[in-house]
Amino acid sequence: MNSNAKAPAAAGKKKRRGASLDVRKARAGWWFILPFLIGFVLIYLPIIIDSIRYSFHEIRILGGGGFELTYVGWENYRKALFVDPEFTTTLVTGLKQLILDIPSIVLFSLFVAIVLNQKIAGRAAFRAIFFIPVILTTGLIGEIDAQNTMNSYMSNMEGIDDGVGGESTAAEIISVIDMENLFANMMIGTEIVTYVVGLVNNIFNIINRCGVQMLIFLSGLQGISPAIYESCSIDGASGWETFWKITLPMVSPIILVNTIYTIIDAFTATDNQVMAYIDGIYGSTGGDVLSSAMSWMYFLIVILIIAAVSGILSAFVFYQRRD
Repeated sequence: MNSNAKAPAAAGKKKRRGASLDVRKARAGWWFILPFLIGFVLIYLPIIIDSIRYSFHEIRILGGGGFELTYVGWENYRKALFVDPEFTTTLVTGLKQLILDIPSIVLFSLFVAIVLNQKIAGRAAFRAIFFIPVILTTGLIGEIDAQNTMNSYMSNMEGIDDGVGGESTAAEIISVIDMENLFANMMIGTEIVTYVVGLVNNIFNIINRCGVQMLIFLSGLQGISPAIYESCSIDGASGWETFWKITLPMVSPIILVNTIYTIIDAFTATDNQVMAYIDGIYGSTGGDVLSSAMSWMYFLIVILIIAAVSGILSAFVFYQRRD
């Protein structure tokens, strides 16, 4: 009796010692991000706090070295919005451009991923080719390309007479006049024509910035079970119907992820107009505190845009149940 009673108790005690698989995975995740958390708390968090503090102060450099902070409240934010005429204009222009670029980048990367997910010869080579621009525009190679004389010439905004009374730039593939002549007999507004022209002339930048999104879309497409497509084929569904009923809903969580990634990447890129303007203000006399105020306003705008986009897209995201 005594030996049998002790056996279940010992088994229960032994079972309580070991952690479950989910708990062990959670612990492994915390150990994985621990170096980042330590670096964030020790390095980045003090810088963030100082940046917020400087945005509400005015700095006066002392003669013997060092500086003195004088609290001015929201004065730096008021100067950025109402005194500096270029900040608001640059901010609005940059937001308009990014609103046009972000959907085109996401849609183009999805299209390329669907094409490269097909069983075609040299599929791995084509994937590498589309990812090469991501490598070429980062690090030292990106700095060399930014100083490229030909690149500066192609980015020159000086007009070139096109022979019909208008001007085009060296970087333009087509002009608004060309598109207006093409759609002369169609009921298409000038806003759509301007948008299409901007997309075509910006195709190089779009391709450069869609490599990471393409790989993420590829991983999502390869996670769809082939049995689902076989069932659709047996039922007689066309490729168009399969895309809208199967592929698009299944990759909708990836669309949300890629959209958020593209927004953050676009708003923090080195060639971003607003980022470049804030960096220029920081280098000017007394621009330390003003640039901090501009940066935090820009940060809040980005957070609001991300929250709005996440809320809108989340309503259309389909999550497959695993049970």
